[in-house]
Amino acid sequence: MNHWLTAAPILVPLTTAALCMLAWNYPVVQRVLSLAGSVTLVVLAGILAATTLNDGIQVVQMGAWAAPFGITLVADPLSALMIVIASIMGLCCAVYALGDIDPVRERGGFHPIFQVLMVGVCGAFITGDLFNLYVWFEVMLISSFVLLSLGGTKVQIDAAVKYVAINLVATACLLLAVALLYGITGTLNMADLSQRLPQVANQGLVSAIAVLFIIAFGMKAALFPFFFWLPAAYHTPAVAVQAIFAGLLTKVGVYSLLRVFTLIFIGDTGWTHSILLWMAGITMIVGALGSLATRDLTRAWSWQVVAHIGSMVMGLAIATPLALAATAFYLVHDIVVKTNLFLSAGLVRRLSGGEDTAFARLGGLFKAAPWLCVLLFIPLASLAGFPPLSGFWGKLLLVKAGLETQHYAMVAALLVSGLLTIWLVGRVWAEMVWKAPVQPPAALLASMARGRAYALMLPLVLLSLITFGIGVNPDRLLSVAAQVGASLHDTSAYVEAVLGGKAEPVPTLVGELQHQAGDRP
Repeated sequence: MNHWLTAAPILVPLTTAALCMLAWNYPVVQRVLSLAGSVTLVVLAGILAATTLNDGIQVVQMGAWAAPFGITLVADPLSALMIVIASIMGLCCAVYALGDIDPVRERGGFHPIFQVLMVGVCGAFITGDLFNLYVWFEVMLISSFVLLSLGGTKVQIDAAVKYVAINLVATACLLLAVALLYGITGTLNMADLSQRLPQVANQGLVSAIAVLFIIAFGMKAALFPFFFWLPAAYHTPAVAVQAIFAGLLTKVGVYSLLRVFTLIFIGDTGWTHSILLWMAGITMIVGALGSLATRDLTRAWSWQVVAHIGSMVMGLAIATPLALAATAFYLVHDIVVKTNLFLSAGLVRRLSGGEDTAFARLGGLFKAAPWLCVLLFIPLASLAGFPPLSGFWGKLLLVKAGLETQHYAMVAALLVSGLLTIWLVGRVWAEMVWKAPVQPPAALLASMARGRAYALMLPLVLLSLITFGIGVNPDRLLSVAAQVGASLHDTSAYVEAVLGGKAEPVPTLVGELQHQAGDRP
């Protein structure tokens, strides 16, 4: 049973995509199948996460080939957490798509391609070897390119070409790095690599290969100086596609960096992690400045995606249990908030009656829809790091981890980036909420009459509740983040589970994290 459960994050969206393809000429059937598959994935992902956190790391050796010779699927605390949050975002975007995706995009295959994208995302999270990680990245690239260009407008094609070009360079770097690594070790199983790589005589070559992985995954994650493609592409597709891209795609790159640089490349952390630290610091500042320089809402959120990637990589570069736990906490917070902000931007555009999200076309939100202002305040306040919402706890843990290790420059960069984000949030609130409306909310009222507004509103409600719930009661996520931090800092349980032996539950750092976060009333 556990074998099927571990493989479920791949099997469920793959089956859903196949069924949607069979129902190609029946859009209503495709919508039902997509929603049913998304709900099923959330349920099974939750069961898998509970099993992993309570009973230990879950491993499946496909075809009964023992590691490192076969294909290995591994659900550890990090991958289980990422699959759960990815499945929830997939469901929210699938629901939003019911009110957002037009018939042209539906006939172009939106629903099956969306599910294929989820296959790639979940496959990347759960794979246990580097070659299959490369394969899942390719699945993500192909499906995301289709979703990005679906609709065929000039601006979409232009963005899709830039997106594919940079990702092909990243793919080439990744494939070269994987090939070199296999050449010097004879294996690509990540647990096996962690054992063999320290025995390689030429450690200088190992460090060079590590830099190749930094370049490849840095491009996928939009780290400085490889971030430029993201603000040029993420604002062009349908809103549901923007949201799933912003929430998940760059986070797969962050996840890959976390996995590789805590499990495999740990022999020369003074070199590799220093590179990551500098990249993270510059990424935070550049992303925050870029968001202030634009006058378009979705472009501003795209730059904020870049800025907060730097915050997550900061925790990886510091690499203490607290810093890694803070990264896990921040990952969940950021995925939820960024998905919510992009979905909200699409709804604001409909309410303003405009065709774009330029600040000049927005305004009058409080007068037109005060209920929406309440929902928008939660992700905006969390993005800015206002207590007690989820963004506050994530930044607090990162600051504490940085101060403990005397990385004062990184803490300063994080705080400066946070101040710039507060400035952005204040400007967005003034433009959207208090400014006089440019046009009456005819578009949203018309869609509400057709019942589509409920599909647009429900995901925002759910995501805002998640953000609020994490903020006012962070203990559960702190507990999971503690397990993630412990498992990444000490990977012996992962290696033992994959290569043989009984997997034991990962020890927790709940008490320490709660102490670090401070006593709450």
